[in-house]
Amino acid sequence: MADRERAFGAVRQITSLTNPIVKDIRALAMKKTREETGRFLGEGLKLVTDALEENWPIAAIAYAPAVRDQPHVAKAAAAVRARGGDVLEMGEAVLAKITHRDNPQMVVGVFGQRLKLLADVKVGEGEIWVALEQVRDPGNLGTIIRTVDSVGAKGVVLIGDTCDPFSFETVRATMGSLFHVPLVKTGRDAFIAWAKATGVRLVGTHLKATHDYRKVESRVPTMLVMGNEQAGMTEEMTAACDVRVKIPMAGQADSLNLAVATGVMLYELRRGQLN
Repeated sequence: MADRERAFGAVRQITSLTNPIVKDIRALAMKKTREETGRFLGEGLKLVTDALEENWPIAAIAYAPAVRDQPHVAKAAAAVRARGGDVLEMGEAVLAKITHRDNPQMVVGVFGQRLKLLADVKVGEGEIWVALEQVRDPGNLGTIIRTVDSVGAKGVVLIGDTCDPFSFETVRATMGSLFHVPLVKTGRDAFIAWAKATGVRLVGTHLKATHDYRKVESRVPTMLVMGNEQAGMTEEMTAACDVRVKIPMAGQADSLNLAVATGVMLYELRRGQLN
């Protein structure tokens, strides 16, 4: 994609499915391409607007002719152009091809990736971050990022072999919260060492825990640790947690969906700070 960046004009119409720009943008569906280019694709005017408000790098905005004259689309396109990005008008069939969806939204954006360093994370009194160890489902990850944004938590740390936060599925599930929530990627050992060095309390959920999740002190700088969808936290991460809690189950189900469980924990930990 980098070789063709100079070919992008200020505004251009693209109707051919074989256009090389279409090929480049469509390739962002692959993790390898996202890693090589440092870019990702997001669908919807809201995502573009949220990214602009948070001053995220935007390489391009593409929209269908049907929405060309809508004021919010025109405003977003002008803002992208002012920041040096490309404005592309594409037929709906072209948008469907680059989004891999039969009914795409009429606006998509190509964004630059942004990650925070673990060493730069500071968890203050009464603040909460979420750490996810080896989360594999992009829908879960996107929903958790959205929930973190909703409750006013400060960010998400991705530990180990996790799904890509910049995949199309994850980005869609965040509903724009991706641009408001700082993300960190790190290894398990580095994370545990950082937690010990900074004194941040690790609170983890575990099926065999006996501590009531409703009785965890919420004013202490806290990192809520959630494990893999199937296996939960690793033994090493479980041992590193300062507090291990269990969410009681009253029915026949033996566990909660990861995103649901994370939401339950976050709202409980933030209960005294939400109006």
